[in-house]
Amino acid sequence: MAINTKTPDEIEKMRAVGVLAGEQLEMIGDCIEPGISTGELDRICHEFTEKQNAIPAPLNYRGFPKSICTSVNHVVCHGIPSDDKILKNGDIINIDVTLIKDGYHGDTSKTFLVGKPKVMAERLVKTCQECLYLSIEAVKPGAHLGDIGYAIQTHAEKNRFSVVREYCGHGIGTIFHDEPQVLHYGETGTGMELRPGMTFTIEPMINAGKAEVKVLPDAWTVVTKDHKYTAQWEHTILVTETGYEILTYRSDDTIKRCG
Repeated sequence: MAINTKTPDEIEKMRAVGVLAGEQLEMIGDCIEPGISTGELDRICHEFTEKQNAIPAPLNYRGFPKSICTSVNHVVCHGIPSDDKILKNGDIINIDVTLIKDGYHGDTSKTFLVGKPKVMAERLVKTCQECLYLSIEAVKPGAHLGDIGYAIQTHAEKNRFSVVREYCGHGIGTIFHDEPQVLHYGETGTGMELRPGMTFTIEPMINAGKAEVKVLPDAWTVVTKDHKYTAQWEHTILVTETGYEILTYRSDDTIKRCG
């Protein structure tokens, strides 16, 4: 499988759009509170994107009807924003944003706590974030994609959670979803070897219950089969000469931007 690495000029464009995607998540975080609808969150993000002279990549992508994905409680991914979906105290919500600027994509997501969450939900969200960070720290030239999946799987299972296997991270650049596929489970030393200039997302989806999921009749919304909580965190990553760079880094991240 041939994977294109990015030129210095392409990397600068990826950095620029990554900054915008990170800023959008920071901005929308201040709006998340009981009583707001996911439809309103979508409109706020859409307006932010337009002000940056960027394009919301999800809108009309393979027929998706909105500018962001809003996945609440047992929704694993691809939740469709709606004025009828009102956030309640104790909910958790993943907001997944992808912007296009100068032809390049920046893709990131975060699971937010709404009001005062249940202890289990809070622990799940924290563990999922830790899974993302541990997997990012595994990124360096000469490492393998399996190292990323192993870091996620072992930490999730150590905390008695499960890893969704039907969805994965992906290469990204001028193409939204490109090769390679970045699985969130695996064995160390297996899979493609990482090289400087590669860009991809890591976006583990971790379930409080069993790993099995299903797609609702709208053909987009993915939920846990047992209706237990699920969480997701995502960053767009660049493989550097010495390690990694988080292109969608935010001020609330507790991992180093570069490692």
